[in-house]
Amino acid sequence: MKKETSIQIFEQKQVRSIWDEDNEKWYFSIVDVIAVLTHQSTHQESRNYWKVLKSRILKEGNETVANCNRLKLEAEDGKMRFTDVADTEQLFRLIQSVPSKKAEPFLR
Repeated sequence: MKKETSIQIFEQKQVRSIWDEDNEKWYFSIVDVIAVLTHQSTHQESRNYWKVLKSRILKEGNETVANCNRLKLEAEDGKMRFTDVADTEQLFRLIQSVPSKKAEPFLR
């Protein structure tokens, strides 16, 4: 299983991503996307926002988004850590759940 990591930039903020060659899909760090969309100032604030949003989405019955994959991506401390990631389809659904003016530009 070969994976290639990449950093995507949106409005000068990093979104970690990884290409899964076996599944031929890009996966994106959900916490990074949350940070971009909601202006969270720290990684911990973004994680907390995702935790609450994930719980709310599960209560609504949308398991497609809430049951995301976990892949190892490089963390702020340089170590490889498991991170919640979403493929493009899951990411579109997730973005629709986040009230943000940046949602539409991010989707493009």
